[in-house]
Amino acid sequence: MNKLPDIGSNFAEWYQEVLVQAEVIDASPTKGCFVIRPYGYAMWEGIQQELDKKIKALGVQNAYFPLLIPEAFLKKEAKHIEGFSPELAVVTHGGGNKLEEPLVVRPTSETIIYHMFAKWITSWRDLPLSINQWANVVRWEMRTRPFVRSLEFLWQEGHTAHATHEEAVTMATNALAMYKDLYENYLAVPAIAGVKSESERFAGADQTYTVEGLMQDGKALQMCTSHVLAQSFPASFDVNYQDKDGTVKVPHCTSWGFTTRSVGALIMTHGDGNGLIMPPRVAPIQVVIVPIFKTDEERTAILAKVRGIKKDLDAQGVRCVLDDDETKTPGAKFFHWELRGVPVRVEMGPKDLVSNNVVLVNRIETDKAKKKSVVSADNLVSSVTDLLQTIQNNLLQRARDRMRSQWHQADKLATFGPQMDANGGLYQTGWCGSPDCEAKVKEFKGTIRCLLDEKQHSTCMHCTQPSKTDILVAKAY
Repeated sequence: MNKLPDIGSNFAEWYQEVLVQAEVIDASPTKGCFVIRPYGYAMWEGIQQELDKKIKALGVQNAYFPLLIPEAFLKKEAKHIEGFSPELAVVTHGGGNKLEEPLVVRPTSETIIYHMFAKWITSWRDLPLSINQWANVVRWEMRTRPFVRSLEFLWQEGHTAHATHEEAVTMATNALAMYKDLYENYLAVPAIAGVKSESERFAGADQTYTVEGLMQDGKALQMCTSHVLAQSFPASFDVNYQDKDGTVKVPHCTSWGFTTRSVGALIMTHGDGNGLIMPPRVAPIQVVIVPIFKTDEERTAILAKVRGIKKDLDAQGVRCVLDDDETKTPGAKFFHWELRGVPVRVEMGPKDLVSNNVVLVNRIETDKAKKKSVVSADNLVSSVTDLLQTIQNNLLQRARDRMRSQWHQADKLATFGPQMDANGGLYQTGWCGSPDCEAKVKEFKGTIRCLLDEKQHSTCMHCTQPSKTDILVAKAY
């Protein structure tokens, strides 16, 4: 293993390298695509399972729709095709022949799902209709980065139809709250919920809600979005129904999605110079047990003891691995599991066996005096579960403290723009709502990440007009 690049001075290179060394991803022969290795996929599986339960709790059912979409479908909604045209992958030949109509590899599934909604929705009795799909999508990104931007990625996409606009807004905001809760309480990643500006909305949406995060290098990351779509979208696909009074109406629709970008977010939020740090709730492996011995007699006794410890931890639902590989030294094992970010390491050597103790090592501590603690083997299960909860809480608090330290109140773009360009961070400021003033942010390589509910600034960041809303400005991935 090579030494990781310095996380403080070369965050981008650290991120790329830690993903490979920790066996999260590997290179792919397809440019812009990445192989997710078992350890990385286990992270996504854990997120997927947790999120799937939350989605179903909202009354949404899973389904699956085709990967290939007739090109004509995307052309039915003008804003949608305009927004996605640069990112489309199009199939023109199949079976050795040119296709009569090109097929688009799904960038998102609104179009084909609304084609089906037109069949399934005919009466007010058919509403609300709530569907979710777990799938892969393809968007032809010019500059790719693992998990953050790649040609192909994995996600869930929820699509719902409602009788009223109010019901659609409730669904979209409930989805956003679900995402925010997952990020904060499962991934330990602080999440900022807000509304996108008109220029940053999803193509075809009346309103786009977003969950934003701040990574360790001071750049913002759009972690997921939720949309209330314009009624023109379902109308383009002849989605309509007969209401109770006999009138024909178009439903109000939402779409919302959460992707493997979440894996990148948790790694960029929590990792350090020694590798990954996994929040216990999402960690594929929560505890690794490393036996330490020299003689055959010590080996027999210590392995018998730690196998019993593993059995006890397994019985309590702790995701645990016993590393009894005798071809590696204890030091090599420590390095391996620390690189992969396993939250807790349990060590047992000959002296520990005699005293009936074990050593607990906390992955997130950097101070060696705090990092290790000696506990009784009889109380190990409760000690481990308590430590896992402490690590989960401390990771979220640490990330929140970091975000607060980089969240600035700012009045004038001319003043904070250069600071943002040089150092990153979040800047809360005022905005008059003018697209011209919004465009000025991009001169400093920033964007409006979201509109905020609270209002602390009375004038616009660029012009002298009164501010209509506070916004959050940042450089972003």
